[in-house]
Amino acid sequence: MPAEGLLEPRRLFAAPVEAIWLELGFGAGEHLAAQAAAQPSRGLIGCEVFENGIVKLLAEVKQRGLANVRLFVDDARVLVQSLAAASVERIFILFPDPWPKQRHHKRRLVSAAMLDALAHVLSDGGELRLATDDMEYLRVMLGGAAAHPAFEWLARRPDDWRQRPEDWPATRYERKALAAGRRPAFLRFRRRPRACEARRV
Repeated sequence: MPAEGLLEPRRLFAAPVEAIWLELGFGAGEHLAAQAAAQPSRGLIGCEVFENGIVKLLAEVKQRGLANVRLFVDDARVLVQSLAAASVERIFILFPDPWPKQRHHKRRLVSAAMLDALAHVLSDGGELRLATDDMEYLRVMLGGAAAHPAFEWLARRPDDWRQRPEDWPATRYERKALAAGRRPAFLRFRRRPRACEARRV
């Protein structure tokens, strides 16, 4: 049972689901819809605040008959802070706004505080997937997550972060980046077992 006041996300789904996957900032929702169709045993929760993206995803959910999708139409930080510990198996943050100006960096979704929160809600062995085509933001993402005691970077060779894995559907943001001559990076991190994390601190 989750701590009092925290949300056990599996309860959001009418039919039982084996695990919860979470996408923070799903854009137009093509990645989330594709994952939901490919993984019917998973419950997928998507966070987005922009109306056009929400409408597009709802239309896709209806067209495909996806019963394993739920939406949270508010700040992703609010949802993450409401989830019970170790209640999510996989988290996606794909091509978030890099907020390139120095004075706006505090608005970036991937931050030290968010990584702490994601580590809290990810189950042991769970996976965090990040993507960006902004090289400065990439350094922030990689430096923060790779140094975090809860996360292990899964890359073993350059293609592990230069090439999108086969089970990672493309998004329109990736296509825009490639069309503009920017090379996206795809980062995968595993949530270390909590016992191992405690020994590393």
